[in-house]
Amino acid sequence: MGWFRAVSGTDDTADPRFRVASVLDAGDGKAAGAAVVLTPHHLLTCAHVVNDALGKHLFDDSRPEGATLRVQTHGPSGAQLHEAQPVHWLPPRRLDGTDGPPGRGELEWAGDLAVLRVSAELCCPAPPEFRPMRVGQSVRAWHGSALSGSYADVRVKTCDSRVGYLDGALSGMAIGPAYSGGPLWSDAEGAVVGLVAACVLPPVDQVYDSRHVTRRSWGIPWQRIEAELRADGAGALLDRPVGNDDPAQAVLADLLANVLPAPMFRADYARAVAERCGLGHPTDGSAPTPEEFARVLVTEERALAALTEALRSRDPSAVSALIAAGKLSAVPRLLSPREHDRLLAQLTGLPGELVDLLPEAVRAALPLVAELPYDAGFPELLGRLEQLSGDSRSGPGELRVPGLLRAVEYVAVLCPPPERARLRMWADGVAARLGIPASSLRERRADADEWALGRNRRTRPPRLLVHLVKAGADAFHLRLWSDDGTGPHRAPTETGRRYSAAETAEAVLQLLERLCRTAPEGVRPVVEVLLDRDCLELPVDEWEFADPDGLIPGVLGAEYALVVHCPELLRRNERFLTDWRHRWDRLESSGPLRITGPSTGVREVYGKLLDRRDAARVSVEVSARARMEIIQVCLAMGVPVVLWDRGPAHEVSHAVQQVSEAPARALPEQVRSYRAKTLHRPADHPGRPVLAWADPDRALPELQLSEPTELI
Repeated sequence: MGWFRAVSGTDDTADPRFRVASVLDAGDGKAAGAAVVLTPHHLLTCAHVVNDALGKHLFDDSRPEGATLRVQTHGPSGAQLHEAQPVHWLPPRRLDGTDGPPGRGELEWAGDLAVLRVSAELCCPAPPEFRPMRVGQSVRAWHGSALSGSYADVRVKTCDSRVGYLDGALSGMAIGPAYSGGPLWSDAEGAVVGLVAACVLPPVDQVYDSRHVTRRSWGIPWQRIEAELRADGAGALLDRPVGNDDPAQAVLADLLANVLPAPMFRADYARAVAERCGLGHPTDGSAPTPEEFARVLVTEERALAALTEALRSRDPSAVSALIAAGKLSAVPRLLSPREHDRLLAQLTGLPGELVDLLPEAVRAALPLVAELPYDAGFPELLGRLEQLSGDSRSGPGELRVPGLLRAVEYVAVLCPPPERARLRMWADGVAARLGIPASSLRERRADADEWALGRNRRTRPPRLLVHLVKAGADAFHLRLWSDDGTGPHRAPTETGRRYSAAETAEAVLQLLERLCRTAPEGVRPVVEVLLDRDCLELPVDEWEFADPDGLIPGVLGAEYALVVHCPELLRRNERFLTDWRHRWDRLESSGPLRITGPSTGVREVYGKLLDRRDAARVSVEVSARARMEIIQVCLAMGVPVVLWDRGPAHEVSHAVQQVSEAPARALPEQVRSYRAKTLHRPADHPGRPVLAWADPDRALPELQLSEPTELI
């Protein structure tokens, strides 16, 4: 990848050692030398390594026609054997250009290159980059076996574009036999800069003392390899696609040359992109060229977003230009790596019941995108949403709001307030980076709020409102309203008549039968009993009315989820109405608050509720003397869900303990189930649970019995 490259610590396939192949001796099968992967079908090595593997003299210049060699490639999953044939042959020859191979004792030579074609496509990692050799480079070589511990580190001391001399330190491995033909890897360049050719041994003519040559070897620089191979007709193997066909690359390169002309600044932002995208980069202070930088922007799908994320505070106008140019390419994704990871972390951390609703929210946000997968999880949906250019609503000259941001707004409104706030902050950050006006995002947020409101109306179960006012020992004034999600509608009852408990149960059950016939399949209405503060423990859930033939008893609270509501207490202290809404918004995220203990009093409960302003559900287990007063304090201070047991007071209520840990919105059904158990297993279920439930999103009727009903 050049300046940008994969990090071997996070990706085993990036280990440069896996670009080293073994050329095996035809006799003993051991490594005669090494080679480097040139293309998925070709290896590059030295010609003298091929001669050695075939049992010939090292400088034999005859072409090995029809010869087949055994080679071994290496990768994270192990080694693989292949057969290979020489297709380009440049035998060693004298540097002075005269005919014949190098003479005995010659320390340098030209040629000495061979390209081998492998019979099957190599399964090892992709070929490396190749760069010119330069004086001062630190390079690494491997033995032909490619064993991880066989590396030798050396430094290029001289290089005249024909031969590069390499000196090693006096510690570690030294380049020796069977290193020839292997790549010289520059970690700083992230590329191969040449091939190992020979190690320098003391001369035999006694001109030099043996101490004069220590750990010295020489290699063939890439610039000479490239020139000789092209001259031999192998240029097609060296010309690799580098993304120049991407229509955005040239435009991005020109923009980068203008926006970041100084190498120092270009290096800073290139490092930021590399680190955000998990790519390696040189540590020598060098900078990529604008062309190299542009190449990574059209090959790494999140690199462009990462660059604009880093560049936004310095040059917002450049960000807009880069994003516009990136749209010419199919590669760049909308989100930077940080934005993508943060969004996925927030969504996968949601409760399971909310995760299941994410596809519904996405489809509601983008109803015209027919190709969205219906059964996909959000990670798959996210990949598709990033490809949408916008939701087709923007003012003149304004940027289109990406479909993903609109979808996230619709997801957010389904979440409890803390998660909703985090998702909206995330969307604000992405919109700011993209240069999208805040007013445009607010418009999508308002659309999402409106959708959620309508969805809540449709998905809430129908309810039957029952207003009871005591008119004697077993006599009540009664009014009924049905609510299918569009608000309460008055049901006919006899004006001025007093109803007994059984007659009330009869009227309620008859109306419930009609509601059940029109309710969605599997949905049963909820009975919400509106009571005065002194009647909160009225046992309405136990009232029953048998059908005309007396076969089936009709116990209200066992057949239907029945809750009580006391509007009188909520309206009595209006300074707590805002707390009521605040607590309700945290119904699904706040844990239950237990009020218990024989000595608990009103002042203590008052203090607890002021301290726990997020508490949306309270269970009360106190003495019978203090119970009703404490319950009324909870309701008056805006606690929307209160659970208690109206039976004989015990230190611990079986009913409360059984149902209080259920999810908040499941409490009405959990209480109904417990009441049903009191009928067939009364000894095991001695409790008499009462659930007060005050939903601020559902309208209440006017409760004057003698006046026409109006909504409030």
